[in-house]
Parts: sequence; C-alpha cells; structure tokens
Amino acid sequence: MTTNSGGGKPQQNTPALDLSHIEGAVDRFFETSGVQSSLEARELVAEIMLSGLKLVADGADMGQLKLVRSALKEMRHAYRIFNPYRGTHKISIFGSARTPESDPDYQLARDFSRVISEAGWMVITGAGDGIMKAGHEGPDVERCFGLRIRLPFEAGANSVIDGDPKLVNFRYFFTRKLMFMAHSNAVAVFPGGFGTQDELFEALTLIQTGKSNLVPVVLIEHAGGDYWRSWEDGCVKPLAKRRLISPEDSGLYSIHYDAHSAAEEVCEFYKRFHSMRFVGKELVLRLNTPVTDEELHRIDRDFRADLCESGGFRSVGAFDEEEEHRDLPRIAFRFNRRAWSRLRAMIDSLNGSKRGLA
Repeated sequence: MTTNSGGGKPQQNTPALDLSHIEGAVDRFFETSGVQSSLEARELVAEIMLSGLKLVADGADMGQLKLVRSALKEMRHAYRIFNPYRGTHKISIFGSARTPESDPDYQLARDFSRVISEAGWMVITGAGDGIMKAGHEGPDVERCFGLRIRLPFEAGANSVIDGDPKLVNFRYFFTRKLMFMAHSNAVAVFPGGFGTQDELFEALTLIQTGKSNLVPVVLIEHAGGDYWRSWEDGCVKPLAKRRLISPEDSGLYSIHYDAHSAAEEVCEFYKRFHSMRFVGKELVLRLNTPVTDEELHRIDRDFRADLCESGGFRSVGAFDEEEEHRDLPRIAFRFNRRAWSRLRAMIDSLNGSKRGLA
C-alpha cells in the first residue's frame, strides 16, 4: 500500500525495523526449541538479527551479505570447538610454513611446544607445515588446535592435525586472527615472513591498545640466530627513536634462544596474576595470592603516576558485576587505558619476576 501527501513521491507504509518485534520472535524460538538461554543472551541474539535486517535495508549487495554470513558461520563454528576447553591456558605459536625439518628453529619450536604442553598448556597454531607442524609435534595431539586458512597454493593441513576434531578451517584471515587472539593466554613467535610479521604486529597492536587481553609475547629462535635482534634494530628501535611508539613498548615482548627460558617466562606471568577485567572505570586484577600492605604501598609508589587516572591502588573483594573467580583476591584502580606496557611491568613486579625487578 502506498500514500501520496501533496504530489511528492509515493511513500511505502513499511514498518520501521523494531528490536521489540525481533525480541518477541527470538523468545518464541527459544521456548519452542528447548534451548536454554539468559535474558541477556536473547537480547544479544535479537540485536544480531536486527543488524542482519538492517544490512538489507541499508542496501548491502549479495557479496557483502555473503561475507557477513560466512564470517559469522566461521566464528560460531570456531567458538563451538574452543568453548569446551575454557579454563585451560593456551598459547598461539606463529612462524614460517617454509621452515624445513632440518632447520634448528623447527627443532626449537618442537621442543618449546613440548615443554609448554608439559606445563599444562594447550597449543594453537596454523595447520600448515614448517613451524606450525613443529608446534603440533611437541605435545600430544589432544592438546593441539589447528586454525587452517584455505589458500589456493596450500594442499591441506599438516599430517599431525589433519582429521583432528580441533582442526578449524577458515576462509578469511580476519576471523582466523580473531580466534588466535581471543583464545590465547600467550603468544610465541618464531622467524617467518609477511604472514608471521602480520600475526606478530596484530598481537602487539591489540595488546598495546587494550583491544585484547594483556598476555606475554615471546620471540624465539635458535642460539646464534640474528632474526629477532635484526628485527628489533631495524624496526622497533627506529620507531621508538621517532617517537612513533613509546620506548617502554619493547617491554611487551622478550627475545629467547632457549625453549625452557621462553616457557618459564610464559608460565611466570601467571604465577600470581590470574586475569583482569574492567568494572566501570575500574580495572580489576585478579590474583592467585593476596597482596600485603607493604606490596601495595610499593606498587602505588612505583606505578601510580604512570597507570592511575586518579586515586591509587587498593585491595578489594569481587564486584557485584563479576560472575567469575569471585573467590580470588583482587586489586583495583582507575587505569588510564594508555600505559599497557607499564601495566605489564607492574604485573611482572607483582609476580616477582626478573623483568619486574629489573
């Protein structure tokens, strides 16, 4: 039905896209399907559906709609694979697919993945050959995930992870990189090309800007190698000299030539620190052991000026908004959301690590 009010173009009597109509449909779906969900989950699903409808209303073409559909399907499938392993620490290992088995970095990657697995961690890598295959050879395959990107020149997954239920295939790099960082409690990087550098800079950028969890990043190569020092001298130091990054941003990573020292740093990061989350303007650090008054005074003295927007550090109990880990001790402060490398230094100090005491 159309109307014409005064000689203008006819206007369609189409209803506005209304979230309440979709919420009702979503509620009816959950009632009839038997799927259990919270009120908040139903509201979020309704918003996802509304965004899809608005894509059409905004004039999205078929290619755009297919991209959004495929990306959402990839994300949903990957979450389904990872979700049963919540609570288990995981490390993403990046490196070149071209590294041969005879290369000392291949052997080091295999040793590192074995050592970190023996410490209770699971390993996430791409599913190709080279460093990725070495990362799968160290642990038992039950402790491995493979995130394969479909490329025209790649035959398939490596022989270790091929056929495993924890192998996830991706069409898009951006959904694959999202899953690497969303599920990683640490990142290990071995020498590689453009793809490896892209993954490293993605991790550092997300950490530096607070768009992902603050996690340890270890850069590893064989003893006597110059890949990472050359990278640091040719890239990181010139950026700091031009003040394009802060000098302390180099504290977001460390360079190692030994599997055990790299694994020790990764595990040490969680020696006392457990996890973090924002509650309003407060950053809450959950700890495995409580801080003493003396320690709190030291942290306040050493880090308040760099980290606190106002006020200082204080010991707190769980906030009402926190549903997880309510039994753990906490400290809270109004973080300025800028100095992430200094926050890393503070966590190192809380852990009593050599980095934090340097």
